[in-house]
Amino acid sequence: MADQGEQARLSAREFAAQVRREMVPLSNTCAYFAALPLGEEDMRGYLEEPTAALPPAAQSLLGGMFLLLVPYLELGPRPGEEQVSFDKPAPRREAWAAQFSLEGQAAMVFAIKEQQAPEYHYVFYRAVATLVEDFLPEDARERFLGLLREELRNGVAGEVDQGGWELKQALRRRQKKFARDSKLFRDYARQAFIDTLTLYFHGICCDIDVEAGPRQLPSRHLRKRLDLFFDLFPPPQGYAVFPEQLSAG
Repeated sequence: MADQGEQARLSAREFAAQVRREMVPLSNTCAYFAALPLGEEDMRGYLEEPTAALPPAAQSLLGGMFLLLVPYLELGPRPGEEQVSFDKPAPRREAWAAQFSLEGQAAMVFAIKEQQAPEYHYVFYRAVATLVEDFLPEDARERFLGLLREELRNGVAGEVDQGGWELKQALRRRQKKFARDSKLFRDYARQAFIDTLTLYFHGICCDIDVEAGPRQLPSRHLRKRLDLFFDLFPPPQGYAVFPEQLSAG
């Protein structure tokens, strides 16, 4: 493997390809490589706990996972070209994750030098959700799009996260016929899917709260989305999603 000075000039994709043969199996569907020392607590927080909570159907859809933990990631010359760095980038150049396909499997590179495990979990599940959206079968996609169109017809304004909320407002301003399959609608739908699936995955692993507010998707509509994801990606055995499942256990 190249020395650290040479690695620091590699894109995340080039770095993953270079260390591919040095990855360590974490499970039957997941392998990892760490470019910095990891103690037992780090192994649990950054690798074992978040991957154990991932639904098997999601892991199967991705064809397995390669996880790479590096000190820092720096924004590249173009979107999607993040670079591995062993020195801290300038604040406006920092990136937290990069995700792409490597040898037909999902590859994710995470900067963890200054990122605590609880914050990392959100970044991890967001990277997974982004790749799941890329690999999603068309029938499953249409089920989610149907929920979004129903929400739009009923004037539901809120969203799960800021990115989806902004795209939804732009769509409502510029497009009146929500059934039309426009680029504007597809961009919004992709972001809404990623935001909601991130919340779903994160909620399986960790005890998180959804903050109420005028920009938040109303709870009954959020529950419909989560019910759909529960059907598509049931949690691993021993994990719960909804409060009633916790009380039943």
